[in-house]
Amino acid sequence: MKKKIIAILLAALCVATAGCSNSASSPIIQEIEESSVAIVPSSAQQQTTEQNTAQQPVKTPAAIKSRSVVNGQKQSYLTGEWLPESVVNRRPLAIMVPNNPPAMPQYGISRAAIVYEAPVEGRITRLMCVVEDYDDLKYIGPIRSSRDYYIYEAMALDAIYCNWGLAVPYVQDLINSKRVDNISQALTGISDPYEAAFARRKDRKSGGFATEFTAYMWISPAGTGDGSDAPDSAVKGYTAGVEAKGYGKTYTESGRFSKIGRDPAAYQFADDCVYTYDNYPDAVKICPGGSQSNKGGYGQNNATFTYNPDDGLYYRSQYGAAQVDELTGKQVAVTNVVFKVCHGEVRDDHDYLAFQVHGTGEAYVFTAGKMIKATWKHDSDYDANHLYDENGNEIILNQGHTWLCNIWKEYKEFAEVDGKKIF
Repeated sequence: MKKKIIAILLAALCVATAGCSNSASSPIIQEIEESSVAIVPSSAQQQTTEQNTAQQPVKTPAAIKSRSVVNGQKQSYLTGEWLPESVVNRRPLAIMVPNNPPAMPQYGISRAAIVYEAPVEGRITRLMCVVEDYDDLKYIGPIRSSRDYYIYEAMALDAIYCNWGLAVPYVQDLINSKRVDNISQALTGISDPYEAAFARRKDRKSGGFATEFTAYMWISPAGTGDGSDAPDSAVKGYTAGVEAKGYGKTYTESGRFSKIGRDPAAYQFADDCVYTYDNYPDAVKICPGGSQSNKGGYGQNNATFTYNPDDGLYYRSQYGAAQVDELTGKQVAVTNVVFKVCHGEVRDDHDYLAFQVHGTGEAYVFTAGKMIKATWKHDSDYDANHLYDENGNEIILNQGHTWLCNIWKEYKEFAEVDGKKIF
């Protein structure tokens, strides 16, 4: 998930203050109706005019306050990066992706502006990949089934939710409501499916993968030339599904954010600079489940993010190896990592889980190789996940992709940074 080199360089050096916060947990998830920092120039930003000015000091750190269009580009609501205006204005898709060894390698997950990872039954983790930049993406997957806490996180981004299957008792009413726009495979519990968006990859079927890890979502109609495509007569794709269902394609057309008086920004992002957070402790090796076996989800995959100061990215590993995107052949990397600590409960004999994703709780933010103790707050379905420091100031993330780990509160003591417990 490397930063794209695109428009506008604002050279900057500055000093400001930042801090950390204590936090409190709140009751289990319920359906909620709508209702000192140094800054250096970002290598991802380049001047769009002929004005190559010398570096200028910036006395006060600033997040993006308003988004203007420059040469057809606009700063993303999900990453802060400059992307084509049409990409930034449209609603993203949020797709469920399995994360256990038989599903590897996953295809297209490096395109996710935000990855939301959480435990599921069997005490493994599953991903929800939120993708806005998908015009040249053939398909993405594998795709798996829905849990309600993922849907709530998708709603906070006004994303169109995509899944193949669901935990019927806990998801059916929510996903079929008018509150959730979804592209879902035709299975029990889905009242209005669009199965023409999905197919099984022929090369995975013949390559020894279990059937449940051969299912993918096509973005546009499938071709037939490379041996991995589904028949083009059967697959119309995600974009055709959005059209057929009449969903609002842009944030404005959806209108959900305007009803609650907020813009689509997922987080606060630095405005064309890199915040180095010099006065905060270093965080080079981040382990949401630590290095010991445990039943908190991450204790099985032993997920690790390792910071590279040369490019400012955290490289993801799990199950003892680099996590590689089949699309690029490269290790997945992100700019920001967030630990969102949520109270969790086991619902039934199937080990289905529930998590408190609304309310407030403990958090940690990792960016520029630093660790910031924080508080998360998520007031309602279409509210953002706000991240605050100890002074009540909203934390500013660096431009780029973000990986959010839902940390099961009852297992939070296993989380480690550079070999030390952080809770």
